Amino acid sequence: MEEALQKAEREREFHNEWARSIHIDSLLVRESFESPTAIENQYALAQLGDLRGKRVLDLGCGAGENAVYLALQGAEVSACDIAEEFLKVAETLAKKFNVNLRLARAEVGNLPYADGHFDFVFGNGVLHHVDLKATAREVARVLKSAGKAVFIEPLPYNPVINLYRHMAKGVRTQDEKPLTFKQIREFGGFFSSLRHEEFWLFSLAIFGHFYFVRRWNPSKVRYWKKVIEEGAAYADMFRRLQRWDHFFLKYAPFLKPLCWNTVLVVQK
Repeated sequence: MEEALQKAEREREFHNEWARSIHIDSLLVRESFESPTAIENQYALAQLGDLRGKRVLDLGCGAGENAVYLALQGAEVSACDIAEEFLKVAETLAKKFNVNLRLARAEVGNLPYADGHFDFVFGNGVLHHVDLKATAREVARVLKSAGKAVFIEPLPYNPVINLYRHMAKGVRTQDEKPLTFKQIREFGGFFSSLRHEEFWLFSLAIFGHFYFVRRWNPSKVRYWKKVIEEGAAYADMFRRLQRWDHFFLKYAPFLKPLCWNTVLVVQK
């Protein structure tokens, strides 16, 4: 218990510090789903379907870009995060886009919502920071019957990405760990169904361009944000690389573990 509390406090402090450094005009709301390189978010959004009038929880909402976009699609969005400074940013962002977010500071393993309250739960890069079993129980609890949850998460198997992670310690927490397929299966065991789709194989060459050509220090620049911010500039390169990804992931599925990210979809 003591160790879990210490981990939660480290996560809170790290993300509060990050939130204090954010300029509201730097946040990418529409781009996070509409950039040519935002393929995981686009896929995740398609799994949710029509959001108009639906109750959606953005789990670990961070600065609120995803929550605001979901609200722009007509959803009734609640958003929670462990870091109170992130919630302040999310509140300001919601005002900028003239949408309403129901914000709450909460740990994802102890959510302040009623049983069966949400049609959908969405999370981007949250599960690899938290206790998976506690989170799975809470997500299952707050979902309506047949409700669906979609999460975008990193995988741990690609040695090139692991080298990047080693170099990017300044923009990562000490406790975060990418999800293994075993952990994903265990998480899915709390639901009636689980499926997942992998993304970014050869497309990761863009990260190489960031490092070797743009000379961006991975310990100071968050590549996973830059790839959205620079999406238009890299659109042609990305489309060409995506053709390779589509071909090899279809005909050589044993390569899927080498992808950067996975999108997992569970249903209650």
